[in-house]
Formats: sequence, structure tokens, C-alpha cells
Amino acid sequence: MNLTLETSRLLLRPFELSDAQDLFKMDANPNVHRYLWQKPSQHFEDSKLLIAYIHKQYAENKIGRFATILKETNEFIGWTGIKFVNDHTENGNTNFYDYGYRLDEPFWGKGYASEATAAWLDYGFTEMKIQTMHAYTHINNAASNRILSKFGMQLVEHYMADDGAQWNWWKLENALQHA
Repeated sequence: MNLTLETSRLLLRPFELSDAQDLFKMDANPNVHRYLWQKPSQHFEDSKLLIAYIHKQYAENKIGRFATILKETNEFIGWTGIKFVNDHTENGNTNFYDYGYRLDEPFWGKGYASEATAAWLDYGFTEMKIQTMHAYTHINNAASNRILSKFGMQLVEHYMADDGAQWNWWKLENALQHA
């Protein structure tokens, strides 16, 4: 994958195998999984497998989740990016573009998620010419719900996942493609 995006404070780059330790540290934190599936990572090998899966997405879909690096310190702060969801069904949907992010706890509340969201939505709509971007968030994740709303995503509906968790389903149409 030969794509890197930059914002004023962030470098958004493809995952490298060397990110596995930082990815594991983040995903092993139960607080990071509070509004996910309540399944923090238990094994370092899972992070390596996840990076291999992401590399497969890069090859097949020319996009995927990217390591998100704080430029000032070169620290891994989490991942952000656009994923083409074609490997499972979410809220009855498959074959759709999903914007998402996950940041490590020390980097919450500093505006990094908003900064990355602006960059990815711009890239998705202007460069990739995506017609519709989707996202899904846990119904109680106020911070993520606020960020998506702030960037114009429309809350379409609430739905229940197979595990009983309640989620919000978001959608944003590409204004450039509908003008």
C-alpha cells in the first residue's frame, strides 16, 4: 500500500509488522474495548494476524485501516481509516465503505479522532469518489457519536448485534458526487 496522509499533528500510514506490539498494548486495554465487544486482546500473535488481515485488505480493496502516528513524538496512537466491508454483514449490509477508528486511551480527548476523521472523509470522497460512507458506533459511546455527527454523518437507525449490544448506524452521502 503506497498511501500516506498527513494532518497537522498526525501521520496516517499503512500498518507495518513493527506496529504489532503497540497494537497489542492498545487492544489489551479493557477500557479501549468498553464500547466494542468487551474482548480485549489476550495474545500478541493476534495483533500480528490482524496486521496480516489488514495487508490483505490493502491488496484486495486498495484501502483499509491505517496506523495513526503522532508526528511530534512518532508514537503509535491507534488506527483510523476507511475499510471496504465485504467479509461480513453488519446491520444487514455488506459491500460498503466504513469509516472507523480506535485510539489508545492516553490519546483520548485531544482532538486526534476529529483530525483523522476530517482527513479520511476528505480522502474518501474526493480521491476515492466513494458515494456513501457508513460507520457504526456503540449506542453509549458519546464521544464517537459526537464526532460522527460533527462531521455531518446522519444517524440512520439503532440496531442490535447478534451479541445483544446496541449500535448506531451512520451514513454520509458524498456531496461532491450529488452536486
